Amino acid sequence: MFLNRAMGLVKLRILLVVLFLVIVALVSIAITLRTTPVVPALDIPSSSPIAVAIGTPLPPTESPTSVNTNFFGTVNLIIPVAGVKPEQLIDTYDDARSEGRVHDAIDIMAPAETPVLAAADGKIVKLFQSERGGITIYQLNANQDLIFYYAHLSRYADGLAEGDLVRQGQIIAYVGDTGNAGAGNYHLHFSIAAVSDPKRYWEGTNINPYPLLQNRAQLTP
Repeated sequence: MFLNRAMGLVKLRILLVVLFLVIVALVSIAITLRTTPVVPALDIPSSSPIAVAIGTPLPPTESPTSVNTNFFGTVNLIIPVAGVKPEQLIDTYDDARSEGRVHDAIDIMAPAETPVLAAADGKIVKLFQSERGGITIYQLNANQDLIFYYAHLSRYADGLAEGDLVRQGQIIAYVGDTGNAGAGNYHLHFSIAAVSDPKRYWEGTNINPYPLLQNRAQLTP
């Protein structure tokens, strides 16, 4: 009888251990299910012509607007500084500037207060005081596809205002050394940008003014 009781206690202990292990396993499974988020399936229509991997951005629905930058021989400009001859121009368009920048313009050297002329017919869209450019002008051409930028000016022509329509050769400002030009380094910083939207003139694509001014000079008798 004593032996039967001992065997019963052993079986009870084994049963309790098994029950304990089962409870531990169930608790572990419950914790795992609770902390693992359910990820919904990605439903991609079977009719889609493009295989798209998860995390891959969709292609744009519209291609970016292209901007014409080939104006050589099609635009008539004058050198925008009075008295400067074609042979005096220097192509500084690709010159390096501070902070890893490229010049994207040409510098036309001239004495202080030399008249700055409108390079073409057009509209004054912005008179702006810039930290780098100093006193500046943004002018849109008559076709509204080019922006002319005049910088380091000493002052504007009397009465010049935003919205004014100007004629080619009209005095719009005077050469100076404002902005980061350097004291006494009198010149006109002149750049041209092609634009697709004239209302967003600051988003143009820079083009080199040098060959355009040289080409115009060769065409002029």
